[in-house]
Amino acid sequence: MIFGRTGKAMSEEILQSAETKTPAESAHKTAGKRTINIFSREAKPAKVETPESEPVEASEAVTPEAPVEETVAKAEFDQLKTERDQLVERLARMQAEFENARKRAEREKQEYRDYATGAVVEQFLPVVDNFTLALKADGSAEQLRTGVELIVKQMEDVLRQLQVVPVAAVGEEFDPRVHEALGSVERDDMPDQHVAEEIRRGYKLRDRLLRPAMVRVAHNPKQTAE
Repeated sequence: MIFGRTGKAMSEEILQSAETKTPAESAHKTAGKRTINIFSREAKPAKVETPESEPVEASEAVTPEAPVEETVAKAEFDQLKTERDQLVERLARMQAEFENARKRAEREKQEYRDYATGAVVEQFLPVVDNFTLALKADGSAEQLRTGVELIVKQMEDVLRQLQVVPVAAVGEEFDPRVHEALGSVERDDMPDQHVAEEIRRGYKLRDRLLRPAMVRVAHNPKQTAE
């Protein structure tokens, strides 16, 4: 009986001691649990700051590559702008030189024409003077005719000096390249399709036709019948 009471008493004491712990032991236990909970919460959602994470944040804050690329792009832009300005200036200078050359060529061409025209007119001035004197003369009709013939001869000499020659007409075979037919006449004394009359004289400058000769072409009925 004593053993039984004693065992029962001991078990009650153990239960009472477990239920009635000291405040220090309870605080120590609670602090232990809290410590475990704190470490478990920080391990899941938060990241522990380590020396390896600091360079990552620094690289995100400072980006040295962007300014370098921007600087290179600006330098290329400035170089292209300078080249463009040089090309535009060169083009404007070439255009001005071309315009000056064109004006100079036109001016020289006009001066050459004026010089050539002046040289021709200068040779015809004596002819004009002789015509003026003939109109002022008080001679007979025969004398006037003789004077006009001399003036015509003088004009022909001037044309010959300018290498202007008349187109052969009367007696020549009709040539549509240098002759302009105004009609035909029946002539038994001339070959058919030959120039019988010259109405207006034609002229050539060397091998260039200035104007054709106006003529009438002979029509020989005898040769046509044969």
